[in-house]
Amino acid sequence: MSKVLIAGGGAAGMCAAAAAAENGHEVHIYEKNDRLGKKLFITGKGRCNITNACDMEGLFDAVVSNSKFLYSSFYSFTNEDVISFFERIGVKTKVERGDRVFPASDHSSDVIRGLEREMERLGVHIHLSTAVRQIKAADGRFEKIVTDGGREVPGDVCIVATGGLSYQATGSTGDGLRFAENLGHTVTECMPSLVPMECKEEWVKELQGLSLRNVRAAVYDGRKKLYEDFGEMLFTHYGVSGPLMLTASSYVGKKLKQKELQLLIDLKPALSEEQLDQRVLRDFEENRNRQFKNAVGRLFPAKLVPVMIKLSSIDAEKKVNTITKEERRQFAGLIKHLPVTLTGLRDYREAIITRGGVSVKEVDPGTMESKLVKGICFCGEVLDLDALTGGFNLQIAWSTGHAAGAGIV
Repeated sequence: MSKVLIAGGGAAGMCAAAAAAENGHEVHIYEKNDRLGKKLFITGKGRCNITNACDMEGLFDAVVSNSKFLYSSFYSFTNEDVISFFERIGVKTKVERGDRVFPASDHSSDVIRGLEREMERLGVHIHLSTAVRQIKAADGRFEKIVTDGGREVPGDVCIVATGGLSYQATGSTGDGLRFAENLGHTVTECMPSLVPMECKEEWVKELQGLSLRNVRAAVYDGRKKLYEDFGEMLFTHYGVSGPLMLTASSYVGKKLKQKELQLLIDLKPALSEEQLDQRVLRDFEENRNRQFKNAVGRLFPAKLVPVMIKLSSIDAEKKVNTITKEERRQFAGLIKHLPVTLTGLRDYREAIITRGGVSVKEVDPGTMESKLVKGICFCGEVLDLDALTGGFNLQIAWSTGHAAGAGIV
C-alpha cells in the first residue's frame, strides 16, 4: 500500500483519489480552497457538462493539443465509463444537444457531492484550506510535500492536479506549473483558450449583446484559412464571443498573439451569393419606392440593420429603385463576407481552459507518472492538453486522473 498525496481537489484530483483508494492506497487530498471542486461548480454555467457521449473518434477529434497522448487513458476510462461511474455513485445523467452529458438535476453541486460521498466511502483523507507550497524530490524520486505553514508531509506518490491558469478565482493560479519546472520539467507556452476575442472595429460595440445563430465564420491569416465552422456567436463591447468564437480561439490563439487576423462572417450561409442576390433583389422590388435604410429590415436582426447600411457604402437615404446592380451585388457580398479584425485574446479570467502546460513528452501516457522523477504524476489541466467545448476537457480530467490513481503500484 502506498501513501498517495494529491495536490488539488478539482475534477482530476478527485477522480485520481477515488481510483487510488479503490486499489487500497492511503490517499490524502490537499485543497487550497475551503471546499472541493470550486471550478467544477461553475462549469457549464453551473450545470457541469460532465463529458460528451460521442464515439471514441469524436473524442479524439475534439482534442486540440496532443490527442495521441490520450490514447491509453481515454480507452482505459472512456466517456461511457465516466457516465457509468457517475450513475453508480448516485448522479443520474442526461444527454443533450451535441451529445453533451449533464447531471439530470442540472446542478454541478450534485456531481461534487457524488464524488465526495465516493471518497468518503473509500476513506480518502481530505485537507481543505491547505495549499501545497513545494514538492520535494531526492535522487530522482518524490520525497515529500510542504504545505503552507511549512509542514512537511512525506509520501510515496504525489499527484499534481492543480489545474491551469484559467478562472484564477477558483484557485487555478499555476502552482502545478511552478512545481513541474522546479522538478526539472518543461512547461510549454501557456495562453488562455476557449476564450472570447477582441476586435478593432468601433461598430462592433454597437452590436453588444447581439447573438447570431446559424452563421458561418472563417478566420484568415492573409489568404491562409486557419479556422472555419458553423454555429452561434455573440457580439460584446470588446469583440466576439459565443460557442463559435470560443472554439475558434483554440485554433487561432497562438497566431493571434503574434498578429491581427481577419474574421469573415457569412450571415446567410444557406444561400449562395447568386441566391442571396436574388433574395435582395426581391426585397428591393417590394420596396422599390422606399429609402434603402427602410428596405432591408427583413434581412437582419434590428440591431444589425444600421451597421450593415453603414458598411455597405450605399447612401441610407437613396431610393431603392435607383440602387445599381453593382451596388446590390456588393451588398450581397458584404452579407456573405462581413469582415472583422481580430486583435487579441481576452485574459485568463474569461478563459474556460488553459492551452499549454507540462510537456506530455516527459509523462508516461499510461500512468501519468513523470519520466524524470519517480513517484510524481500529473493529471488534468496542468498538462499540455486542451480540447473544444462540449464536455471534452472534463473527459481529459477524468481519464488522466483515473490513469494517475489506478496506475499506482
